[in-house]
Amino acid sequence: MTATSKPAFSAEEIAKEGLKPEEYEEIVRRLGRHPNKAELGMFGVMWSEHCCYKNSRPLLKQFPTTGSRILVGPGENAGVIDLGNGLQLAFKIESHNHPSAVEPFQGAATGVGGILRDIFTMGARPIALLNSLRFGSLEDAKTQRLFSGVVAGISHYGNCVGVPTVGGEVYFDAAYSGNPLVNVMALGLMETSEIVKSGASGLGNPVLYVGSTTGRDGMGGASFASAELSDESLDNRPAVQVGDPFLEKSLIEACLEAFKTGAVVAAQDMGAAGITCSTSEMAAKGGVGIELDLDKIPVRESGMVPYEYLLSESQERMLFVAHKGREQELIDIFHRWGLQAVVAGEVIAEPIVRILFQGGIAAEIPAEALAENTPLYERELLTEPPEYALKAWEWTPDLLPHCTTAGIEIEKSQQSWNDILLTLLDTPAIASKRWVYRQYDHQVQNNTVMLPGGADAAVVRLRPLEERGRGGGGDKETRGQGGQGGQGGISSPPPP
Repeated sequence: MTATSKPAFSAEEIAKEGLKPEEYEEIVRRLGRHPNKAELGMFGVMWSEHCCYKNSRPLLKQFPTTGSRILVGPGENAGVIDLGNGLQLAFKIESHNHPSAVEPFQGAATGVGGILRDIFTMGARPIALLNSLRFGSLEDAKTQRLFSGVVAGISHYGNCVGVPTVGGEVYFDAAYSGNPLVNVMALGLMETSEIVKSGASGLGNPVLYVGSTTGRDGMGGASFASAELSDESLDNRPAVQVGDPFLEKSLIEACLEAFKTGAVVAAQDMGAAGITCSTSEMAAKGGVGIELDLDKIPVRESGMVPYEYLLSESQERMLFVAHKGREQELIDIFHRWGLQAVVAGEVIAEPIVRILFQGGIAAEIPAEALAENTPLYERELLTEPPEYALKAWEWTPDLLPHCTTAGIEIEKSQQSWNDILLTLLDTPAIASKRWVYRQYDHQVQNNTVMLPGGADAAVVRLRPLEERGRGGGGDKETRGQGGQGGQGGISSPPPP
């Protein structure tokens, strides 16, 4: 069945893919026809907030993104800055909020796995992890379950993959009840002579699928992560990915070894939207097209259809463009590390993503329509501040209760300053975070100089590549600023 033979979809089917009616009309206009089921799903994930930032992009554009030390800005898998002395630091932060709300352990764990792949996809070796977490009241049983699950997921993946979690912060407020914020950050030092980017190039160059196999886990995860949480969100647990940190450790080593051969033209992590995202973004950034044959993709389940291949978010997978004639060299490297590696497609001149399946065309979409020329919504400020803001602005110091050197009156009860201090220290947002950071391996790689809990920030030693190897000597350090409820932090060193 070709991509042109499917009829229109119902309003319910369109909404299920996270698309608005007007967005579906725009899809039909761009294609000059109705999409088939696989193509509808591809647009659904790529036009989600998680992938294209259609609501937040106008706000994010206000951040400064250029400077004398910035080597790679927004638009790639991670940013890269020049630390001086021949050191280049790759870094990335992302959220895994909704997955963690319905499946806290795997949601947080795969958030760590995804952020690490963004780092080593650039040719950098991950050296540190951080996190920033927000939860509701700890008196609530659901919050306790989410909190313990998220912390366990972060520690599990980071500890197993061998990257230290050196700092972070935790804060509690009723505003986050049932809707936690789980932000993770990773940093890495460049190991390759050139920064590896994601734009495909070289007509006829082979496209390699490497890493783990593809299954039905994480189906539609990008659309789910962009939708509003509701009582029915628990039904979306299959949209949460399942990670394998031990396999990712092998993937780190295989990718860095492959990049050093010079045989890799471009690389892209298969994170949100999986094959759909990696093919369309690599094609769009390179101004070329990619043809991919799903029959060549290694799978872990039988009977999968194009929609499932294209929307699967199975973890620990990558897409490479290789120099023609050097693909076997790369395949051999991944096989030595016990990983999948196959030639699944090639770079084509027509700027489209063409997906083949069982001898036919399963999907054919302009790459720009999926990855670059996506919907954009300008949100206007409210004409009047909301009521809660007006009420907060009415507060003045004169409204504080009466106090003396002996204490303060709160809700008609006199409390001593000693009582007040003990109450503050017992508040979860202020109390010790030892229970959290003691679950993280913050000494693996033997580069953490100041451990979590020892100061307002962590201190991590940066080692020149010729001395460091895979975790060896050197004496350069970085210092960072701690945050509210902090566990420590890290940032780049001052200019030389």
